Amino acid sequence: MSRKRVIFCDFDGTITVNDNIVAIMKHFQPPGVDELIRQVIDKEISIRDGVGRMFALLPTSRREEIVNYAIGNAKIRDGFRELVEYCARENIEFLVTSGGIDFFVYPLLSGFAIPKDRIYCNASDFSGSTIRIEWPHACGPECSNDCGMCKTTIMRRYPPSAYERILIGDSVTDFEGAKLADVVFARSHLVQLCEELGLSYNRFETFHDVIRGLAAAGVR
Repeated sequence: MSRKRVIFCDFDGTITVNDNIVAIMKHFQPPGVDELIRQVIDKEISIRDGVGRMFALLPTSRREEIVNYAIGNAKIRDGFRELVEYCARENIEFLVTSGGIDFFVYPLLSGFAIPKDRIYCNASDFSGSTIRIEWPHACGPECSNDCGMCKTTIMRRYPPSAYERILIGDSVTDFEGAKLADVVFARSHLVQLCEELGLSYNRFETFHDVIRGLAAAGVR
């Protein structure tokens, strides 16, 4: 019996054209944030540590301004709606596996036919003086990378004996997942990371490229 196909799709810089966390930090520019961004990209600190420390620099008194900027500034990548529709039509399970934060991920995806229990992201707490990030999907026992939102832990719930695992992503947060995936669609930093380790990947710029790649692999 053929394996069921399941897609694990990143959000920031993948579903959206820009990286929303970086955009928020660049716009509000709290002191020290540029160094934290660099340390995460260069893997000097974990993703969870870096993201948590970045948002702790932002006061909750600016909540409305921050939320409105995050939602208003984001642009959905071309072809995303068509990809979601394609997956529904072709019985491909589609999951959003995002290192982003709930206050912008959920609103930006609300216009697409994606069940909320298929959207995995980090949570936020605005009850204190600064924003606190919560981690409802932290690393399981098989991952020690302190991911925050652990994509590999979610992927391991779909065993390779039963599922063909397809990852779509763009950056360091997708790298460990790319090692587990049967098929990788990559852009930006993930392309470089795949090439450094000799991982096979398909380059994409829009989701129309992804649809064509899926169709070429026999999903019609």
